Amino acid sequence: MSPRKIGVTEVALRDAHQSLMATRMAMEDMVGICEEIDQAGFWSVECWGGATFDSCIRFLNEDPWERLRTFRKLMPNSRLQMLLRGQNLLGYRHYEDMVVDKFVEKSAENGMDVFRVFDALNDPRNLERAMNAVTRVGKHAQGTICYTVSPLHTVEGYIEQAGRLLDMGASSIALKDMAALLKPQPAYDIVKGIKETYGEDTQVNVHCHSTTGVTLVTLMKAIEAGADVVDTAISSMSLGPGHNPTEALVEMLEGTEYDTDLDMDKLIKIRDHFKAVRPKYKEFESKTLVDTNIFLSQIPGGMLSNMESQLRAQGAGDRIDEVMQEVPRVRKDAGYPPLVTPSSQIVGTQAVFNVLMGRYKVMTAEFADLMLGYYGECIGERDPELIKQAAEQTKKEPISVRPADLLEPEWDKLVGEAQALEGFDGTDEDVLTNALFPGVAPGFFKTRPDGPKNVGKTAEQLEKEKAQASGAANAIREPIQYKVTVGGRSQTVKVEPA
Repeated sequence: MSPRKIGVTEVALRDAHQSLMATRMAMEDMVGICEEIDQAGFWSVECWGGATFDSCIRFLNEDPWERLRTFRKLMPNSRLQMLLRGQNLLGYRHYEDMVVDKFVEKSAENGMDVFRVFDALNDPRNLERAMNAVTRVGKHAQGTICYTVSPLHTVEGYIEQAGRLLDMGASSIALKDMAALLKPQPAYDIVKGIKETYGEDTQVNVHCHSTTGVTLVTLMKAIEAGADVVDTAISSMSLGPGHNPTEALVEMLEGTEYDTDLDMDKLIKIRDHFKAVRPKYKEFESKTLVDTNIFLSQIPGGMLSNMESQLRAQGAGDRIDEVMQEVPRVRKDAGYPPLVTPSSQIVGTQAVFNVLMGRYKVMTAEFADLMLGYYGECIGERDPELIKQAAEQTKKEPISVRPADLLEPEWDKLVGEAQALEGFDGTDEDVLTNALFPGVAPGFFKTRPDGPKNVGKTAEQLEKEKAQASGAANAIREPIQYKVTVGGRSQTVKVEPA
């Protein structure tokens, strides 16, 4: 009997650098290895969405739509995959339904195949429009369950949630473990339960980060339970707050009844490419390697590196442990939302404010909206006193309807706003870019033709740093005493190091 094939989604081009180096990798460091990635045999290649769109225009002066078109051209044989935040798309607010439809349509036109659609709160009302839009354009709609742990989250609840996603027309189910919380046994139970409840032909994909150190075993147990596809990152872009190594998965399955059919020669070339590239982004890297405290804080990999950076900017880098202790308290107050973009940023930023300024002395506008229901429903009850504080601060009433139901049609208005901007190219893609990031897009449109393309270090800069480090290693570090004789008289001279 031949081994059962396990599909692999390679995340080096998106979630790996988002989690390890604050999404700073420039396109010029990816294009040279796309041919090998295309030929390695992956089920899909995750390369777009998540925080990459924001980072492209905020830091890299790259057009994210051109990035997608380039990937499509360079990887013609691969399923390209993106992460889509349901009604939030790739921004940080809810968008009116027509904008959601237009974004999905344009993403498909520009080359996207697989849309991993999730909602930060697991509120199915926030997923349905985007899922339907993906189905309408004939692409793969992957309904996503954000895995988290709380007194209210159960294996049975996750299995039931998978059924709701299948009812929406999901082509597959993704179990998304963004904080490395998914332990082996729950993974086995959830995947097995989905298969037994909805049929063995229900495709289940499993996504785990590696931060807590347990999730390579989790992937194995998920595979044994029937998982069809798992996410990994090439080893030179793996571990820490990132993902489990692709090659390690291949080796782990050797001699079992499962096989990935990946081309190891291609994997080695991909590994060596990113091994050479990664030092350019050292200044953005998270310092975290393994952190079992995350079982308490539940902070996802992509959030961890950004939160460390946020604290350092405030001169409070030494208070990260306090913030990690505060995060679960804030999360409980908010009704136990899963921590994934944007809820992770909202809860994490509020936790930072609580530590630096006192608990809820300052409530961010986003956290107030979360408390009032403007991001959707949480599984738990929200703190009534904080709901009252949020209402008083924002002059808004709490809501229980789908947040997007309160939005007026906005496409024509968004077109008008984009047309007024210098550098606007007249496309729907530019309209969407400005709609998602109106504070950043106008500056990007102006600098797009001739602005800097890369925030990483060049080969010359790295060589200079290496030489300087070598010089420093040979530098004098201790005082040296010389005995000097002049005109028959001796004196001792002490020379201090520079």
